[in-house]
Order: sequence, then C-alpha cells, then structure tokens
Amino acid sequence: MRTRPLLAAATAALAAATCLTTTGAGPAQAHASTRACSPSVRIDGFSDGLDKTTFQGSLVGNLSALAVDGDGTVAAVSDRSQLFSFDVRRQGGRAPSATPVRAVGLADEKGGPLDSEGLVVDRDGTRLVTSETEPSVRRYDRDGRLLGRLPVPEALRVAPAGRAAPNQTFEGLTLQPGGRTLIASMEQALAGDGQDTAGRPLVRLQTWQRHGRQEFAAGPQYAYPAEKGLGVAEITAAGDGRLLVLERGFTAGFGNTVRLYLADPRGASDVSAVTNLPGGPHVRPVRKTLLADVGACPSLGATARQPQPNPLLDNIEGLAVTERNGGFLRLLLVSDDNQNPAQVTRLYALTVRLPRP
Repeated sequence: MRTRPLLAAATAALAAATCLTTTGAGPAQAHASTRACSPSVRIDGFSDGLDKTTFQGSLVGNLSALAVDGDGTVAAVSDRSQLFSFDVRRQGGRAPSATPVRAVGLADEKGGPLDSEGLVVDRDGTRLVTSETEPSVRRYDRDGRLLGRLPVPEALRVAPAGRAAPNQTFEGLTLQPGGRTLIASMEQALAGDGQDTAGRPLVRLQTWQRHGRQEFAAGPQYAYPAEKGLGVAEITAAGDGRLLVLERGFTAGFGNTVRLYLADPRGASDVSAVTNLPGGPHVRPVRKTLLADVGACPSLGATARQPQPNPLLDNIEGLAVTERNGGFLRLLLVSDDNQNPAQVTRLYALTVRLPRP
C-alpha cells in the first residue's frame, strides 16, 4: 500500500471514521456506520485477488506477516521461506488490491527452510525475520542474503532446550518508533507460566535494545494476558509506544476467532528474571484494551470455504500500519491459507481510531 497517497483522500477517509457510531448525520456518516466493527474500528474492504496465485514460480500464499518498506511497497513473509514485495493499492479508496513485484527465498545458516512468522523492515532496508522453529530472529538483506542472528534467552527456546512448545514461539515482531527497541511476541505461554487474576494465560513479549547501527542485545520481557483459547498472532507498533496485538484462535466446526487489541507495555514489569509467571502481586502485566472483534465486522459479501461465524474471517496472521494521521491508523491485514483449498489468502483494509493513552 503506497504510504503517501493524496492527503485530501486520506483525510476524508479518516475523518469518516470519527462517525462510526453516528446516526442520522449524513451520507458519509451513514456509510461509515454500515462498515463499523466497533466504535473504534471500521472495515474499509477486503480482497481475495492473491488467493492461490503464483509469482515467478512461487506460490503466493502462507503469508504470515506484513511490513511497509521504504519505497512504499509492502513486504510479506511466507512461512515457506519466501519473502515477497507487493504494490498494494485501495480500489475506490476502500478494498485493497495487491500486485507481486518481487520474491526471494530465505534460508537458515545451513541452507535449510524457515518457519518464518514475523517481519520487520529496518530503517536501512534490512529484513528482520522470526522463525518459530528454534525460535530465532535473523537479519537478511533485500536479496535474502543472511546477515546475522539475534540472541534469544534460553527459556524461550523450544523444549527440551527451553520451555516453549513447538510452533508456539515467535509469531509476531515489531520495531518501536525511533528504531531502538525490537519486540517479538510468543504465540503461547511457556511451560510453567500461569495466568493473571482473570484466568488469562500470560504470554511473554521479548525485547531487544539496539546498540550501534545494527547490534541488538536482549532486553526486558513483559507478560501479556492473552484471552483463553487464543494465541498472539501478530504485534505491530501503534506509533506512540503502544502496540496493536492480533489474537487468533480456531475451533473445528466453528471457525476462527480474531480480535484486535491495543496494549501498553509502558509501566509493565520486566519479567525476564521471573522463572514462573505471574510472579507475585508486585509483577505488573501489560495493560490491554479490546479495539474490535473482527468477527463483528460486516461481511461485505465475503464467502468462506469452511464453517466460520462470519464468512469474512479466515486465519488472519499478518498486520501492518500503512498510514498514520493523528489518532487514526490505516491497517492492512492478511490471512495465511496454509496452502489449504478450504482456506483463503485474503487482504483486509481497516481504519482504527486510537483511544487516548
């Protein structure tokens, strides 16, 4: 999604989001209300145009993360060791459309495949990519050449090396404004970690602090309360120190649950030295606020190939902020089709009005 559209068009669209719950105030407000997912979130459109397509011999699917690149294109990582670039635009200012413009392969130090799940485009164009196999965070250049690897605390490694369950590790990755703090989110809790006072499992967020141009050292950890039955699928910086957190779950015969939260790690306790969460009454977990249940969005004519509480839903895993305008954000989301004919690669465009800190 080009990040510098005409200001007038962007301002008009974002202004309409202020009227998500307004009724009887005119055509623009009524239109916004019909697309409201919650008082804070509106769905602008969706597209299935990438579903089951190929580009330069690579399947365009299994997409797990999105990040806006410096040239205005959108980078996307597949959990099948592919890194794509898309030219993403909004059709009629609403539904997103994406055209692949680049694809490169990724590999580990031995040339093996990655289960790549999180993605950040650093300020110099370097790609930071998580793999939930070990887990790991590796650095690649634009051509997919491996540049290095960040240190990971032992407890976060998959058992028996650590306390994490297989395929439940670094699912999300984001870089805070200023580029000094990198954050990865575990998908599920570590063995031995417990719940908060509301019975929600506590999932760890791991940070790294930048020293110099490229060096990252492991920093504080925070405890994030995920909802029962859901895992942390993605995190991205909101731009003011807070985080957008995508929680997702799946129940056979029912379908997906996808919720968008606003989380604030500021004021949370560093739990890197806490062996078992919650760690006592003095430990403060991350505070979070529900922005929207995506299942409450209007379906906009979407269809589903398997049972879903809302046919708009699928296995949504990727999330990126494509525009910021004051307290409003435009988001691009993508679903991972798992290379499954019963699932779909779908792009979603949302507008979010952030509550005041």
